[in-house]
Amino acid sequence: MFEGVLLLHKPQGMTSHDCVAKLRKILKTKKIGHTGTLDPDVSGVLPICVGRATKIVEYLTSESKMYEAEVTIGFSTTTEDASGEIVEEKKVSQEINKKNILSVLESLTGSIEQIPPMYSAIKVNGKKLYEYARQGIEVERPKRIIQIHKLDLLSSIIREKGLLKFKFRVRCSKGTYIRTLAVMIGEKLGYPAHMSHLIRTESGSFKLEDCLTFEQILSELERNQLQEKMISISQALKDLPNMTINDTLAEKVLNGAVLPLPNEFKSLDLEAVFAVYNLQGSCLALYKKHPVKDGLMKPAKIFVIQQS
Repeated sequence: MFEGVLLLHKPQGMTSHDCVAKLRKILKTKKIGHTGTLDPDVSGVLPICVGRATKIVEYLTSESKMYEAEVTIGFSTTTEDASGEIVEEKKVSQEINKKNILSVLESLTGSIEQIPPMYSAIKVNGKKLYEYARQGIEVERPKRIIQIHKLDLLSSIIREKGLLKFKFRVRCSKGTYIRTLAVMIGEKLGYPAHMSHLIRTESGSFKLEDCLTFEQILSELERNQLQEKMISISQALKDLPNMTINDTLAEKVLNGAVLPLPNEFKSLDLEAVFAVYNLQGSCLALYKKHPVKDGLMKPAKIFVIQQS
């Protein structure tokens, strides 16, 4: 039985759901889930949680992401990417240089407001936006504040047939739409635009160079080495605040006990979690501050340790 986080190099042309369904068959397990949707046209890092690791999905989706994208300026589309129908066209006639672009990228760095695209899975009144979009219905979308931690120009500027293209790298918070960011870049330059290419290179601490393709996964499976390629729960949560406890306390933790809150965690928010490890280095549980009992902590998730 496989357990841990499997880093998939998601190919273009598949939904994240398709990837999970395929891996469910390959690994012969139902207990599997991904940690953040990638559109079918997008490739890159897609962490897949298997077995007990499905309990930590929500804690991995909140991590920051890094992408490498290309924006094409000169026309916009219904989906804000290359797969959509053209909405507006305007040939790039004025001179746009590197200095102009760097200035726009700088202006979009930090805390900014985004409106999710109509072709997205955000729900409004219990219905996904893309369902409205497919029916030709435009609805008011909730604005959201997202964080652009870093936004860099990656390539030279390419001009062809009234269009302008360039690549950029962005590190951003959960919930950022890179498609929409590409449109915003175009708007600031005075033109309609869309995202013409995207790859996710990092998801939290997980990097593209550590990911496996489906072919590599099948190869490792044949060699009985796939489990070794997976990231353990303890390893996946290594960036969380943590504490190590003795065996006596470990038994109480596995029974879901409410325990005294160590001083170093008293400044954390109520919803912030921290990992509790045993002396052997295994993560036993995730705890957080007790919402009503001051000075105590309660379990958010408990990982039952398999007996050897």
